[in-house]
Amino acid sequence: MSATDLFPAEILPARRFPARVDEVLVGDGTGFETRGVEAITLTYGGVAGDLHAGLTRPSGAREPWYRRGTEMKNDRQVSIVDAGELAEAAALMEIDAIRPEWIGANLVLSGIPDLTWLPPRTRLLFEGGATIVIDGHNGPCRQAGAAIARHYPGREGLDLAFPKAARHRRGLVGWVEREGRVAAGETLTVLLWERRIYR
Repeated sequence: MSATDLFPAEILPARRFPARVDEVLVGDGTGFETRGVEAITLTYGGVAGDLHAGLTRPSGAREPWYRRGTEMKNDRQVSIVDAGELAEAAALMEIDAIRPEWIGANLVLSGIPDLTWLPPRTRLLFEGGATIVIDGHNGPCRQAGAAIARHYPGREGLDLAFPKAARHRRGLVGWVEREGRVAAGETLTVLLWERRIYR
């Protein structure tokens, strides 16, 4: 008996569909948060001037297979979110809103249902020529929760509430495959590869 007899293959076809850039942001200050700008420049190192830019980065808690601080490829150059998913997380936390800049986002996209569930290897082909390859979902953490809590003084426990409320709603991280400029208001094409659901 083969593995496919035990676990039938479900193969999803390749497809492409349009989406839109609603906001672009850069983290060029001293802290974790980003700020809105008209456009960002994507280089092979990530968002030019951003806190998370670089061809490599030190490993952290997300990579327990390496000793903390091991130099590795930076697959988390760009943080991408959907405003609707953030609104869902905010509702679960019983707060008015979660702004993308509070949690260090670089791109706010619309027109992509369940953005956080886009599979790894998906490509975002921007109107201006830049391309981002999706590495995977961005697991919510207490650091982002603490950033949100600073905007709601008097509300305790928001730093701990965010990881639970934003699970599968925190968006994605990716890396730059092709350099270029990305501006608010431009369109992009989402390219999904043919893929088999691996059980």
